[in-house]
Amino acid sequence: MIRVISHRTAFRIALLTSLAATPTMVAAQAVAEAAADAAPAASDEEIIVTGSRPIRESERAALRVQKNSDQLVSVLSSDSVGRLPDQNIAQAVSRLPGVAVQRDQGQARYVNLRGSPLNWTTLSFDGINVISPEGRDARFDSIPSAIATQVIVRKAVTPDMTAETIAGNINIITRSAFDYKGLHIAARGGIGYVDLGGGKEYEATGVISDRWETGIGEIGAVVSGSFYQRTMATDNIETDWETVSRDQRPVGVNEDPNGLINVGGTNRRVWARETENKLYRLTRRNYSVSGKLEWAPDSDNKLFVTSIYSAFTDNELRSNFIFDLDDRESATPNAATACANNLLAPNTTGYADACVNTPYKGTVYGVDINANVLSREFLQSVFINTIGGDHKFGGWTVSWRGNYTQSKDDRSFPAQLNYESPGFGTNGATATGRPTVFYDLTNPQNQVVELYRTLRAADGTLSRGDRVQSITDFAAPLNRIRALQAVDTTNAYTGRIDVSRETSLFGNTKFSVGLQYDNRVKEVDESLLDINNNSTFNGNNIFNAAGVPTTLQGVAVPGNYIGQLPLGYTFPYHGKQNIIGVVKQVEPFATYTFQNANYYKVREEVLSGYAMAVTKVDWGSIVYGARFEQVNNQATAFRAVASGGQPTLLNTIDRSFTQVYPSLHFNWNATDDMKVRLSFNTGAARPDYPVLRPNFTFNDANQTISGGNPDATPEKTRGVDLYWEYYPSRGGFFSVGAFYKDVRDVLFDFTRQFGSDALDFGGIDRSGYVFSTELNGGKGKIYGFEAAAQLQLDNFLSDDSWIGGFGIQTNVTVNRGSATTPGGDKVRFPGTSDFVLNVGPYYEKYGFSARVSYQYRSSWIDGLGDAASAGGDFYWAQDGELDVSARYAITKNLEVYADLSNLINGPGRRFVGTDRRSIERETFGRRYTGGVRMNF
Repeated sequence: MIRVISHRTAFRIALLTSLAATPTMVAAQAVAEAAADAAPAASDEEIIVTGSRPIRESERAALRVQKNSDQLVSVLSSDSVGRLPDQNIAQAVSRLPGVAVQRDQGQARYVNLRGSPLNWTTLSFDGINVISPEGRDARFDSIPSAIATQVIVRKAVTPDMTAETIAGNINIITRSAFDYKGLHIAARGGIGYVDLGGGKEYEATGVISDRWETGIGEIGAVVSGSFYQRTMATDNIETDWETVSRDQRPVGVNEDPNGLINVGGTNRRVWARETENKLYRLTRRNYSVSGKLEWAPDSDNKLFVTSIYSAFTDNELRSNFIFDLDDRESATPNAATACANNLLAPNTTGYADACVNTPYKGTVYGVDINANVLSREFLQSVFINTIGGDHKFGGWTVSWRGNYTQSKDDRSFPAQLNYESPGFGTNGATATGRPTVFYDLTNPQNQVVELYRTLRAADGTLSRGDRVQSITDFAAPLNRIRALQAVDTTNAYTGRIDVSRETSLFGNTKFSVGLQYDNRVKEVDESLLDINNNSTFNGNNIFNAAGVPTTLQGVAVPGNYIGQLPLGYTFPYHGKQNIIGVVKQVEPFATYTFQNANYYKVREEVLSGYAMAVTKVDWGSIVYGARFEQVNNQATAFRAVASGGQPTLLNTIDRSFTQVYPSLHFNWNATDDMKVRLSFNTGAARPDYPVLRPNFTFNDANQTISGGNPDATPEKTRGVDLYWEYYPSRGGFFSVGAFYKDVRDVLFDFTRQFGSDALDFGGIDRSGYVFSTELNGGKGKIYGFEAAAQLQLDNFLSDDSWIGGFGIQTNVTVNRGSATTPGGDKVRFPGTSDFVLNVGPYYEKYGFSARVSYQYRSSWIDGLGDAASAGGDFYWAQDGELDVSARYAITKNLEVYADLSNLINGPGRRFVGTDRRSIERETFGRRYTGGVRMNF
């Protein structure tokens, strides 16, 4: 239910639901004006939107805020969030113009605004910027949409916003008791079915709030909670590709070009070095609890305290079967002449042998199977606590906030067991105990393997025997037991004060200044239990001493495969308690070891301030000003040392910088129904916390080093936005806009020569090792345009015809982008889809509403890959999703609903180099949910 408040309480609501939910006076005034415009001038009564036309009513309220804002914003009201099966905030905002999402296990997780990198979009709760459990890549699937009464997406950066808000800010406005007339109780409950795996879906939300007039002012309190759970299975196929140095056969004129890549001017074949299935059984939960206590002594003052706890859990059981095709790559024939025949050479497996196989189809003999069974229990949580006040006296407005937020990313897994085939043997003497694998990767949507017996002739030539259905018919004894205890914790403290003053300068100008202090500390803590089949305790083999089962059947549970892939083989599921029990059996004989190499602690202190003004003129408004930020980083980590040595804690590495970020925004009211917005803005996206860590790990056998880069500098941007908006007097909305961002010092995951003697000890020169880290590249740019339309036929009809219930909300974004890598190559800007489309036709009348939502985004680059070793750059394939929802209001207080999600059941798929070369394909199943919603 949306409540539009009269002018008597407009100021209070402006304070409660500030557009940026910072004490930015520009944002607060926009909401105040929207509320005032919505109320009859001669009435002091609240106007209650009953919800009989929730889509239309919430759309009008959102558009009113957008139109009256001095900033470029998009708004979702609570009813809008509730109209679709939007379980989390990422899914909720994905229908807005310029928004694209990235999914995990079929669930929207990350948000890209207008094709920008993930860390360019910041997340706020009631105006307080929050660091996600994963860091600067804000993860939105841990935030239930039910926690929000409004979601504001700000795309044009103003001085009151943190400078790392380059693409935009998503601000979640939580519930307030002052949103309601008095006692308010709302509840929602539903149950559903997931067709992949036959799991169940449960959801429940509840809100209770009230407000009381007292002798010392008005007091309000609200408590809300939400719970969502989904049990499901996923079907996964993954393949890793590589060029093979021993494959020297010349490329034939008739070879499939999709199996080739150009390396140094020469076409090379790209082979599948391993293919695997990751078959998940999982239960995901989102839950939240929030409370807010507010005191308004009078209409000019308000104090509040609020607390929010939101959590996401992911309990997975993963059966992972890896077919290691390149296990005997060293035996691949390396002749540089054309094939004399199509026969397999003795003592070889056929891997990367162009005489007997192709990159996409063939048979490899005596293959190693690696079976990896895992129980994983992830928990990501955010605990937000804020105290604040808003005060108005004379011509001044003062707003202050204090906040403590703790984010945790618990990455623990209680058990992981690995089973592996026995060795190949000299000249393949024991290869017959291993499978022969036929692979067909010609269809990127369905990569197939089949298992056969391996036969060996007297001269060592291998051949294919009978077909084998069960993977457990091949010996694969237990060879490793692992368990991880890992928690990343971020503690953040924020203090802020904002002051504004209305003046008559230049006609009507509001000046605002503010100061803010942020102190954030992220610390990573890992301990690992890791033993193999050669580990001993007091001279005895641990596996034998503990009496653990050494076959996959020993941890199996009854039940058939619940997925839908045509696997080409059968396997037994493992039981969660069975594999955890194996770990418990070996714990008396082994210890968890603190992982020095992965430990780091990063502290970030930011002192910032801004000065800005909003000048109202006859034709519109101008917003102008600048923000300064002084950033101090301190990073600490262990240095990895040679075997047998003691790790030493590095001295803290300090880095600091100060910058000023100006911006200028014009809002022209071309007519009463038409606005034109022009924005010039600047910003800087700081490297994520893992990048700032100063630790290194090295591998002398492989001559590699990996680690952080404390010297990485922020990505600095300059942007311009030009938008035309049309708000027809009859209702609806149309907009067209263009945007451009110029970027310097673009950050890339990259590999280079180490080039330092910092790790030269033990008589080893490591300066020439291959070093993998994140580096600044050169310049880049992102540009494009977006268009949006919202309309309903009722707006154009003179009568109350049934046909007037039809409407549509749709938008499209076209992006282009490029960046220069540290190596000087120009590539597509990572994360940028060329095309993003949202289409949402709906019907709503007579208490019934139904909506169809289709979302599509084209492929986008996920990371850089070396052509010679990986087969090219990594991409996500195009993605489309179709959802349908329907509701019927039985009474004004009772509604039934049905949500149908992921109806296309399209896969999440990644590829490398060419679309034909899939590296991952995963499907998640359709979901059907129904329930009841009550509102009093």
